[in-house]
Amino acid sequence: MPDMSEIEPVDAGRALEERCEIRIGYVFKNKMMLRSALTHASGADHLLASNERLEFLGDAILGVIICENLFHAFPDLLEGDLTKIKSVVVSRQTCAKISEQLGLEEFLILGKGMTTHAVIPPSLLADVFESLVAAIYLDGGDEAARAFVEKHMEPEIERAAGGEHVSNFKSLLQQIAQREYSMTPTYQLLDEKGPDHSKCFKVAAQVGRNRYQPAWGRNKKEAEQRAARNALSELDGEPIPYPSE
Repeated sequence: MPDMSEIEPVDAGRALEERCEIRIGYVFKNKMMLRSALTHASGADHLLASNERLEFLGDAILGVIICENLFHAFPDLLEGDLTKIKSVVVSRQTCAKISEQLGLEEFLILGKGMTTHAVIPPSLLADVFESLVAAIYLDGGDEAARAFVEKHMEPEIERAAGGEHVSNFKSLLQQIAQREYSMTPTYQLLDEKGPDHSKCFKVAAQVGRNRYQPAWGRNKKEAEQRAARNALSELDGEPIPYPSE
């Protein structure tokens, strides 16, 4: 009869890894790659067995994927604004936030000293997200890593792009409209399309009786910013950056 004390920890470890794979939406061909990504230095037999090397690679891969996505998603933004969005999206705070949302602390392999902490440090949660990015890249290639990053980072990109990290075209249009016409711009929702979980919105900026070229956006805030950008371009006699047709 097999020794149950030897079998049970192995089975428990596999079950934990399977739950982790379900949670992150990716099944590893090489299970040791997943284990390495989840192993903090405190829980490793030696440093090379921890996730530190994967964290190093994952940080670079994450940066490339996000930069490429921003480059294509925001063709009218200059380098400075793109850099501001990127710095928010790939920040340690954002990576830790996603790890927490995925509940990755449940799967971390930690040393005894770390397991006594009631709360896992955010820096550790950020590390494991970057490590997973690298592990998925090495195990499944570029396409798998991109799918994982884009799934979890797209909402963060939208939040960063819609915030004060980029040029606020609505604020600029309001300043011009009030100064030149003594009016405040309004925004008209003209159309929407797509399923409920992935809608796009068509919005036009209007100052008095003048309605400017509308723009599509992935949410109403983005559509309004783009509509304001179109209005500013029309006022300056420049080409429309966001044609809606």
